[in-house]
Amino acid sequence: NIICSIVFGDRFDYEDKKFLDLIDWIEENNRLQGSIQIQLYNFFPTVMDYLPGPHQKMIKNFEKVDKFTTDIVMEHQKTLDPTCPRDFIDSFLNKMEQEKGNHDSKFTVETLSRTTLDLFLAGTGTTSTTLRFAVQILHKYPEIVGNGNKQF
Repeated sequence: NIICSIVFGDRFDYEDKKFLDLIDWIEENNRLQGSIQIQLYNFFPTVMDYLPGPHQKMIKNFEKVDKFTTDIVMEHQKTLDPTCPRDFIDSFLNKMEQEKGNHDSKFTVETLSRTTLDLFLAGTGTTSTTLRFAVQILHKYPEIVGNGNKQF
């Protein structure tokens, strides 16, 4: 939710169906990434597009996550107040407006959608993996936690 508030400008309720679906799609893709079919897909995407396997599910999940972020970007475009940016998306949209006449600009809706998706996926994946690892270490080595009264 911290990443969501920075990128999307809003937090999601932990019972929100859309948010829970999003987390499920991301977690499922993380699990699928280790399969041999996914590894083969990375080397032979054109051939693998025609074959069944977990890579097809991963592609569908990615498309759902992409649609989720694209929908938020489109909503931000409709409700943008250039004088009061709410988040990363609004700031990017403001920069897009500044670069409107520049045909070489990289500030496009497509770039915004991809960057938003990258920030969200990288932020949530890295953070959750780090926290999981930290909890595992604390569980394995409870003496690290100690009694809380030691002076350092």
